[in-house]
Amino acid sequence: MQASGLRREVVRRMYVRSRVARTAALRMAYLAYSRALLRWHDFSAPEAARALRRRLEELFDADFRDAEAGFYPRELIEGLPWREYAQALPRLLADLPRTRARIERGDFRELPEDAGSGRYPRYYARNFHFQSEGYLGHTSAQLYDLQVELLFGGTADAMRRRLIPPVVRFAHAHDACAAHPVRILDVACGTGHFLRMLGAALPTEARFFGLDLSPHYIARAREVLPRDMDFSLVCDNAEKLPFLDASFDVVTSVFLFHELPPEVRARVLAQMSRVLKPGGLLVVADSIQLRDAPELEREILAFPNRFHEPFYESYVEDDLATRVREAGLRVTGTQQAFLTKLVTAENN
Repeated sequence: MQASGLRREVVRRMYVRSRVARTAALRMAYLAYSRALLRWHDFSAPEAARALRRRLEELFDADFRDAEAGFYPRELIEGLPWREYAQALPRLLADLPRTRARIERGDFRELPEDAGSGRYPRYYARNFHFQSEGYLGHTSAQLYDLQVELLFGGTADAMRRRLIPPVVRFAHAHDACAAHPVRILDVACGTGHFLRMLGAALPTEARFFGLDLSPHYIARAREVLPRDMDFSLVCDNAEKLPFLDASFDVVTSVFLFHELPPEVRARVLAQMSRVLKPGGLLVVADSIQLRDAPELEREILAFPNRFHEPFYESYVEDDLATRVREAGLRVTGTQQAFLTKLVTAENN
């Protein structure tokens, strides 16, 4: 037993070190691109660099331990979807000159013609991150997951997986006392990336629902989600969820709220609360906020300066847990995972 425990500890440490090294390599590649094409430079202070390294190690350590504990399959942490990203990379490189030109012009309204038809809220119809098509094109949907993974140096999936353990715990408890599968709604599901991981963690215990405002991202999710997964996807606005009151056991959302104006954040959380059953679970994650990591203030505030993120500064001054409480939910926990903040809550 002692030898077995020692082997597991060695494997864990090797895993953490290898992932930290991979992140460093990806970050160097991203910074080289930033300096060459976008003329950005990295000026992290030593204190911030140490804090980021510590947070990174903690993230991968938690990821390894949760896979070992059976919250999700080990396959999820073994590697990135390199084949999928390799297919997207040539298109991403080809699109870089357009992105650079858009940044230099400060143009965040270069969108497909139908984006201005009134179908979408004005806060949404823009080139977030200065990316081509904003969220309103199929090319954008094909490139998004790779762009996010490069931006975060190969940590985006690990940060998303922080939401899975509380959902799995809830689903297992629900399965022991209910005759029907747990119903899970992912709000702003995008390309279905998080839904796919949830499906791997709960292959037979849940029915999955995803909602997103972009028809192109919904179409991409339909392409990539496994055929044997029990899912339904809806293209609609989270400000008015098209579901009955108390119709879901679990509601999740990842990286949504920093892209919403303050009053819209409140409306979306109120809608999540409305569709959540009594005793149901809410799990939301987004960027860390200034009060969470004052030593990273410079790095946090650099994000909206480099990308078109018009609502990010108001978000980082806010408190996500307080907003969840104001939606009528009881906050049961908060945690940080590298650059992500996670809030769990229960419907009274």
